[in-house]
Amino acid sequence: MTGALHAGLILFSIVAICKSEPTHAGPDRVGDSHGQSRLVHLTSHWAFQLINDSLAFSRADSFCRGQFSSLATLDPSEDREGALELLRQAGLHSPLWIKNPRKAASKPLALSKQYLQFSALNFPKESSEGFARVNMSFPALSSISVCVRVQWDPEWNEVSTIFSYAAPVFINEFQLRGQVDMQGRILLALIIHGKHLPYKSSFPNDGAWHHICVTWHRSSGHWAIYVDGDRKDKGSVTDPSRDIHANGILILGQDQDSFGGNFTEPFFGNITDLNVWNMSLETRHVRALNACSPMTQEVLFSWSLDHLSSHPVVKEVQALLFCPAVHQQMELQGCKMLQSWSDQLPLFSLTDCSEPLPFICRSSRERYLKMRQMSDAQTSQPSAFMNHLMKLSNKSQAVLGQQPSGLSSLAEASALLDMSVQALEDTQQEGLQPADMVSLIQLLSLAADVPKQPPSDSADHSQDSVQELSQHFISVADTIISQDNAFKWQAIKEVVNGPMDVVKNIDRMVTSLSPRLMAETDHLTIHSPNIKLEVQQQRLQEGSRGSSFCGPETEKHTNLDCISVSHQKIQDLHNNGFHKLTLVNTWYGSLRPLFNPEENITMVPTVTDGSQRYLGTVLGSSVISTTVLGDDQPVSTPVHFQLHHRAQNSTGTVYDPVCAFWDFNLIPEDGGWWNTKGCEVVSKQYGYTVCYCNHTTNFALLLQVYEAQRSPENEKALQVLTFIGCGVSLCGLLFTFILFIAVGVPKSDRTTVHKNLIVALGIAELLLMCSNWASANEVACFVVTALLHLFFMASFSWMLVEGLLLWSKVVSVNISEDRRMKLYYIIGWGLPVLIVGVTLAVSVDKYKADDHCWLNVKTDTIWAFVGPVIFVLAVNAVVLCRVVMVTVSSARRRAKMLSPSSASKMQTFDLTWAVTRPVLILLPVLGLTWLCGVLVHLSVVVAYVFIALNAFQGLYIFLVYAVYNSEVRNAIKRIKEKRKALSFTNCSQPTSFLPSQRAPITSWGRSPPTPSSPETSETSGPPSSTSASLVIKNESFRKESFVSFSLKPASGNQVVQLTGFKPSGC
Repeated sequence: MTGALHAGLILFSIVAICKSEPTHAGPDRVGDSHGQSRLVHLTSHWAFQLINDSLAFSRADSFCRGQFSSLATLDPSEDREGALELLRQAGLHSPLWIKNPRKAASKPLALSKQYLQFSALNFPKESSEGFARVNMSFPALSSISVCVRVQWDPEWNEVSTIFSYAAPVFINEFQLRGQVDMQGRILLALIIHGKHLPYKSSFPNDGAWHHICVTWHRSSGHWAIYVDGDRKDKGSVTDPSRDIHANGILILGQDQDSFGGNFTEPFFGNITDLNVWNMSLETRHVRALNACSPMTQEVLFSWSLDHLSSHPVVKEVQALLFCPAVHQQMELQGCKMLQSWSDQLPLFSLTDCSEPLPFICRSSRERYLKMRQMSDAQTSQPSAFMNHLMKLSNKSQAVLGQQPSGLSSLAEASALLDMSVQALEDTQQEGLQPADMVSLIQLLSLAADVPKQPPSDSADHSQDSVQELSQHFISVADTIISQDNAFKWQAIKEVVNGPMDVVKNIDRMVTSLSPRLMAETDHLTIHSPNIKLEVQQQRLQEGSRGSSFCGPETEKHTNLDCISVSHQKIQDLHNNGFHKLTLVNTWYGSLRPLFNPEENITMVPTVTDGSQRYLGTVLGSSVISTTVLGDDQPVSTPVHFQLHHRAQNSTGTVYDPVCAFWDFNLIPEDGGWWNTKGCEVVSKQYGYTVCYCNHTTNFALLLQVYEAQRSPENEKALQVLTFIGCGVSLCGLLFTFILFIAVGVPKSDRTTVHKNLIVALGIAELLLMCSNWASANEVACFVVTALLHLFFMASFSWMLVEGLLLWSKVVSVNISEDRRMKLYYIIGWGLPVLIVGVTLAVSVDKYKADDHCWLNVKTDTIWAFVGPVIFVLAVNAVVLCRVVMVTVSSARRRAKMLSPSSASKMQTFDLTWAVTRPVLILLPVLGLTWLCGVLVHLSVVVAYVFIALNAFQGLYIFLVYAVYNSEVRNAIKRIKEKRKALSFTNCSQPTSFLPSQRAPITSWGRSPPTPSSPETSETSGPPSSTSASLVIKNESFRKESFVSFSLKPASGNQVVQLTGFKPSGC
């Protein structure tokens, strides 16, 4: 290899690979920059690389991540076969790290999930007599570990004894003491077998809770002191080893100058969670215990106030402690490793995660070959950036001497980032090549994973140098995600997951360095053309202020991209026991063009009313993020953010914003994907959207793109047509109902069902007409939505009853009319009430749409209407088909009865009418016209047809079931005849003709009755009587009047009875 390439590979710790590609799935031995060999084995899908450089588990995982791969899991069969074949080729039988696929990645959790309440003992400063005794008998101990949580009184500066164990034969057998130094730290020291060890380990005297563990092992004499999970001091006792004596007394808060008494050097503060083991705990155990994971192996005493006796001045108090292990998988049992393997099955086990072991990195075959191709191209013809970088690296060989395991210190990371920034500035005109971008992304990953170091370990790294490192890190990242490199991102997509990998590296770097960055300040801002980073820090107290962060100001946008954490949420942190709050806020302005515009973001469309055709979803804003650190621990808290829409509206398209975040765990093999869980739109304004999310991460707006199916003119016309149609329909329904009541249609189950359908549909139409006016008031709109849901559901339920009733007429159903009507009422009114009630109870918060009075179509709530409607339409469609079949069958039977000469013509006509007539009659009441709603999105013509058929449904019912209904017409006819008869009867008043002097002279004409005369038949009496009809012309009557008389013999006397009738037009 050339010297330039040699230095470049050292700089970026890129996996060195040979220049020839293997032609079969077998081992491929490559060399790195230090002459060490690495073995690569290719299978049909994967590439396995054995790294013989032993690292701790976290460093090994970081190294593989920097190579765009991951630790092998050996879980799938192909993984196992490929990795074991690689080990056979290498002849390696020593243990190596294996990733546990079932171990979830740790992430910030809600505060309520990270705290546990402990019962603690308070040792008040007002009395020096306080103590607590452990009520148990201890055996002789060859090893011992004692862990306890301590809250030191900040105002106490004297020597204090946290616990002391005294045996009858030796008083100062095992003891832990503490004292405050000049810098305000609590220094800790052990006493073992009476030997006082030095005060070296420490923790700050800040009034917070601290976890302390001490261990001792007789055979080795080794002891250690751990504070908050980290080993602060260790050593060995050189005196002759012996067990700790049995039958001793363990006292909390006092030093025993005599066995069980004569107390001195009291402790003031709080103590809880004291546990004792008959073993020497390892570092992994202590770290897990610090996070509140249980450790039951070899336990002698577990914390319980029931097993303690205390002085009266010692009081029980409650302590709320930060415990992330309660809901996170901690490394209590260690990390997974391949202990040994054979041709049959590998043997796995767990060990301390800090143990250095070799490991295997696994990546896809395509990714490995693409990286190989880019490396070969860089070897044959280095880019301008790489050439310049090699020149700079040759001047700093001392800095570039890191091992291939990555960067081991901040100094190395700072030097490499500084040279990269210089090379980028000097080759700005030439630009970056895809291989350069891959190398720089690897550098960022390595720099973000530099092991944490306490400030005392590197005095030369002041806050200024750490800030400079951060500035260079952001500068390199800014160049990589520049819009100028949009096409180059497409060239490296087979190797790098995407630009969010850079975002993740920035998050890791700033979170890791935040304690150093904010050591001497409470506000830090780093600004580059495409990235704005701001770190804020504050001490939490009553009345702590909220936090807000905005992107850079621009002349184009008056409202900025901003994100905020409310005052109340920060106050909750203080109430939960946090003392320090750090917020890391970042804004990325150039990520949107880097995502492939042809790669559609898969999401369910939010607009489903058919007015627009869904085209896809795109990233439509900048990316903004916030990370909340409580006492340097990541915690999750709700945030509000607003982002501008940066996608340009093309003609004929509209956008609907969706609040989303990048979920790195959603599709881990692809680096994550967009997720909307826990996020919702607060408000949509022109040009920007305000969102709420219940957690912290990287946020953005996704814009769902729709093609407008209807022009604004068509939308307005459809709205007007709907309003007019509903008005006409309401009038038709009202007239139909009045006719049913007024004309006295014979009562039947069919008429009753019609009436209920008319009532339900009429009220629904009225509410629909008023819904626009109710939308101005939130409560009124919600009520209208619920009533619309209820009465439209009732309408469709009674349409279902119409279908069931019709089915009972067509197909014989043995059920009485009374029982049938009870069932119909339950279906027609009971079922809608049940559906609406359950829907409100389950999803009251997501019930109503945001901008109008109807169900929310963006959630599953809409299915509480659509689901039952589809069921009703399906049932009624079956009923209609059955009715048509029966009608056609009847028509055919009638046709066969006709004469052969006219059978053909009549059969065609009858069959056509047999099909058309039931369809026309039954469509409005069965609701089948709503089937057009499924096709509304296809064309604006279908929308007009749908509105015409359904908005005028009431008019249709009026025409079919009132105007042309035979029952109604017969009832009206009967009313007319009854009125005519009543009018005729009222005008037919009998007139008696009595003799009078003023009676005019009347001419009498006799006409004998004829047999055909209706009058003769009606007035003909018995044969013995005589009748005659006369026409009387007199001024007393109008025109002519008919007079009938009869001659009846009565006791031999002739009696004449005259009755006159006026015409009906009197």
